[in-house]
Amino acid sequence: MPKGSNGQKRPAEAIGCAVMVGQLANGEISEELREPSVKARAASEGGKARAASMTAEQRSENARRAAAGRWS
Repeated sequence: MPKGSNGQKRPAEAIGCAVMVGQLANGEISEELREPSVKARAASEGGKARAASMTAEQRSENARRAAAGRWS
């Protein structure tokens, strides 16, 4: 069975999926979202702390290297 982005069970066939979307839109059922894991929160905090400690020139250079890596 297909799973949503947060691991929710979803119907595999088109009609079942359409019925589920309609129920969600009408409020007949609700979709519970999970909280981010401890690892995800720690990674986010670490990235923000790293960016805050870097100079503008260092951030620019890192962004340039990341873009080159994505597009090469």
